[in-house]
Amino acid sequence: MLRHIYVPVDNSEYSNRAIDLAVELGRAFGARLTGCHVYAARLHDYRFKQMEYTLPEEYKDEAELERQRKIHDSLIAMGLQLISESYLDVMADKATAAGLVFERKMMDGKHYKALIEDCETSDYDLVVMGALGMGAVRDSQLGSVTERFLRKVTRDTLIVRNTDPFEDQQGAIVVCLDGSPQSFNGLKLGIGLAKALGRPLHAVAVYDPYLHYAMFNGIVGVLNEKASKIFRFKEQEQLHEEIIDTGLAKIYQSHLEIGRKLAAEDGIDLAVTLLDGKCYEKILTFARKEKPWLLILGRIGVHSDEAEVDLGSNTENLLRLAPCNVLVTGGRFYPPLDVKAEEIISWTEEAEARMERVPAQVKGVARTALLRYAIEQGHTVITNKVIDEAMAVFMPARMAEKMQILAEDLAVARLRTEQQPATAICSVCGYTVKGPNPVVSCPVCRAGAEKFQVVSREVVEAIASQEGGIAEEEALPGVIVRWSADARDALREVTDAYLRRRAKARIEKYARSRRIPVITCQLALPMIEETVGREKLGAGWDTLLAKTRFEPAGTPAAPAGTASAFGWTEEATARLNRVPAGFMRDMTREEIERVAGEKGATVIDLALAEEGIGHARQTMNEVIAGYVSQKKPR
Repeated sequence: MLRHIYVPVDNSEYSNRAIDLAVELGRAFGARLTGCHVYAARLHDYRFKQMEYTLPEEYKDEAELERQRKIHDSLIAMGLQLISESYLDVMADKATAAGLVFERKMMDGKHYKALIEDCETSDYDLVVMGALGMGAVRDSQLGSVTERFLRKVTRDTLIVRNTDPFEDQQGAIVVCLDGSPQSFNGLKLGIGLAKALGRPLHAVAVYDPYLHYAMFNGIVGVLNEKASKIFRFKEQEQLHEEIIDTGLAKIYQSHLEIGRKLAAEDGIDLAVTLLDGKCYEKILTFARKEKPWLLILGRIGVHSDEAEVDLGSNTENLLRLAPCNVLVTGGRFYPPLDVKAEEIISWTEEAEARMERVPAQVKGVARTALLRYAIEQGHTVITNKVIDEAMAVFMPARMAEKMQILAEDLAVARLRTEQQPATAICSVCGYTVKGPNPVVSCPVCRAGAEKFQVVSREVVEAIASQEGGIAEEEALPGVIVRWSADARDALREVTDAYLRRRAKARIEKYARSRRIPVITCQLALPMIEETVGREKLGAGWDTLLAKTRFEPAGTPAAPAGTASAFGWTEEATARLNRVPAGFMRDMTREEIERVAGEKGATVIDLALAEEGIGHARQTMNEVIAGYVSQKKPR
């Protein structure tokens, strides 16, 4: 897979770790190595001439000045070459010790320009370079040479951020999949690296079901009555909920399933995780939690225009913020299924016209999903009927009719919802099943029926009544949400108005998509804290947390089929019982007992409980927001 690896060096800590990593990759793949150092002799010469007027008078004689210029030029040229050779000697020694072919390059010029020109005229398969150079300061995120190089060079580039010795670097290889050919090329690279280095491989996909609701919520107040009727907020929101909440989850899950098949063909067991939310934010949270060794990203994403974008926004953010090594790939790989679909399937004029009406930002995703569905069902021509069939798979039942008569069906859907006694929610990923009886397994994350939690209207309204009653409001035209008084008080603790609107929109979106009839503190508190951050909450936040109760205090029960090896004090038990019952409390309890086990404790007191809850807080927030987080590869 790798035949020639290129390493720019500058004797910085990151550069030296890049050398170590390149040598390990060279050893694993039998690749030859090239090390390069760029020095700036001409820049030094220019700077010396700028400062000549500051020399003492005895050096300003023409003959003496010319002699000083020659001495300076000679010393600078010779000195910088000697320094470059010394830097490259370090890499040469390590390459020789590993039995690898090594070539050295020294160039005079502007650092990033010289590196770009060299890459464009050479046959390097992979560039390995440090995230920061010698000019790094405390708040540096990405070095200027590295950033400028990445924007101009499409060659696969591995940015080294982990400065631990290579033998101490742990963690999996994580690939970010969004269905683009760049992301699938990243998967192929990840498979090759996982096989060569013996590291586990994990694929992550992220879809965002909250963005459109926050946008609607933000502009509803600025439209007049006539504009609101034309825009048809009520029907638009119903349509987006049906498409985004269910359809996108299945489409992105299909990317992961194709990735799993590709990995299996190479003998690699690929763990997969589906997340929901802002893409780079969720991947960053995942990386900080799971601590991977390497994160692999496409240069641009599925929604980017390569002719106009040098780096996708998610990739650029993760390059600056990810706490691990990052590999950015500009190559493309088309999964065999997608290649076959493009080759053998045609579209009728009516179907093509229908696709033209799809918003540009989701057209690529929709087209890929339709092609995959068509080939799996044996179709060779995509017609309107095939599109309707695919919609029935990727969206809830009767979605095709709803798109044609949105206003009428909205009333029917609301009536059906009112008659529905309960809703079952997957506690792993948040997938919702209408009715109290869950399916055999979750179609998104494959969790079993035992992972579904039944939420009935009566239970939720009973909790709300204990929180000061229920108040209704019209969040969007024709869209009613119900908040308990305490949950509304919790929202008022957000001091920043913009963040308060964002948290409110996200909570309402989550409640509506899960058919939760009333927003209570049980739902709102963790989502508010995750969205705005603990430091931006008012002084009354701790009071709200302290008075929130969900069940009477009692000894925490172990999950079914397990037994607890720890005793619990009353204070620790009361603290745990403030965590919402069900999967969140079980997860928190497991984390507390893990901490206690590591400390050798047999009795869990309040201090141990608080420490365990601190570890579990991030995980709880992710789950309540609808994450899929598979901790162990299958």
